[in-house]
Amino acid sequence: MGDSRILVVDDEPDFLATVQGYLEERGFDVLTGSSCRQAESMFASTKPDAAVLDYSMADGNILETLPRLHALDPSIPIVIMTGHASIELAVQAIKLGAEHFLTKPLDMPTLVVMLERSLENQRNRRKQAFNQARCNRDGINPFLGTSNAIRALAEVTARVASAGSPVLIHGETGTGKSVLARWIHEHSTRAKEPLVDLNCGGLTRDFLETELFGHERGAFTGAVQTKAGLLEIAHKGTLFLDEIGDVDLQVQAKILKVLEEKQFRRLGDVRDRRVDIRLVAATHQNLGQLIRDNRFRSDLFFRISTIPLSVPPVRERFEDMPMLVDHLLERLSTELGCGKVGITPEAMRRLQSYSWPGNIREMRNVFERAVLLSGNRIITERDLHFDQNDWPESTTDNLGKTLEQMERDHISQVLQAEGGRIEAAARRLDIARSTLYAKLKHYKLDAAAQDASAGS
Repeated sequence: MGDSRILVVDDEPDFLATVQGYLEERGFDVLTGSSCRQAESMFASTKPDAAVLDYSMADGNILETLPRLHALDPSIPIVIMTGHASIELAVQAIKLGAEHFLTKPLDMPTLVVMLERSLENQRNRRKQAFNQARCNRDGINPFLGTSNAIRALAEVTARVASAGSPVLIHGETGTGKSVLARWIHEHSTRAKEPLVDLNCGGLTRDFLETELFGHERGAFTGAVQTKAGLLEIAHKGTLFLDEIGDVDLQVQAKILKVLEEKQFRRLGDVRDRRVDIRLVAATHQNLGQLIRDNRFRSDLFFRISTIPLSVPPVRERFEDMPMLVDHLLERLSTELGCGKVGITPEAMRRLQSYSWPGNIREMRNVFERAVLLSGNRIITERDLHFDQNDWPESTTDNLGKTLEQMERDHISQVLQAEGGRIEAAARRLDIARSTLYAKLKHYKLDAAAQDASAGS
């Protein structure tokens, strides 16, 4: 709690100095103001972790300002102080968004206890929100199957999940690295804390820095308000960085500092913040080759690869195909609301004769395409189309398109089907929300426009 930023506003200078000094001695970062107008402007610009506000000041009473403060960020706890307390006033303040109500003369230890309790409740609410979002993201069991490769992975992962050491997951695109990362978190000692994930693939250095570390208001052009980074949100929990091989070298140095010193600094800030996270990283690239090409830091590699795990591609575990197919079709039935979906023996043999370069993610997309285009609940060999040269004549308009064009069209169609909802579209596409945002930017797609198209 000691790193928390507290906004204290009171129009009595001596009292304000007393509160500020007492809180700073206990490790809080204190910002001060002396009017209702300052309370509102500083609340918006600095995004404090909590606020302690006097009820009556020269330019009005804080109850008139409370609704606007609550609208700016309802998650920030507010404590109201007054020298003229009444039950009616306290009830009114709580209804308008205050979390606590204290009378003057102020008992400083009580104020500290209230702040600590409020900040803990705030962290728990954020944690619950992330856990709920995590639960809503459907994923498959990372150890579905009986092959030697998947059993070996399950055995090693079970032994190391509860450790606090960093984990490096290697595997081809679509093998389920993010699903494995989620399993590790859920079976670790941090399972009740947040799991925060970010796909670093294709992200610029500036965007990645502000996402991870956050920024202060005015840190750069366009930074109109303070933003907490994912590191702060993942405090006490797990941070999953997918495609870490794409991270810029300068950002790699900052990540290394976080791992070694357990602290970081927001962009535009002058002080370090303590953080406790477990890092799980993943990549489909050969990090050893990237190190030789001076594109990845060897010291960071040695720091994150304490526990290396490798997810086998589908072509190395064909004996697991029936279990994978059954599970994916069951999920697809639920998502599409089309009833139980089956598959013919001929179609299953066709699946097992294909190399699956896109692995499980490609398999899911093949099934979804088969169900949507055929309208059948039983997938036949004729319904399976693995690449653009394998499509029936009715879809020959795709033959002249590049893979990028086909991906753009597919993303646009999924967004329309989901009414422009990013979370739902990312779930259907089986990619991280950050990845979908990056692709929308790359393809110049507007989710709102897709929503409008869907409704027209």
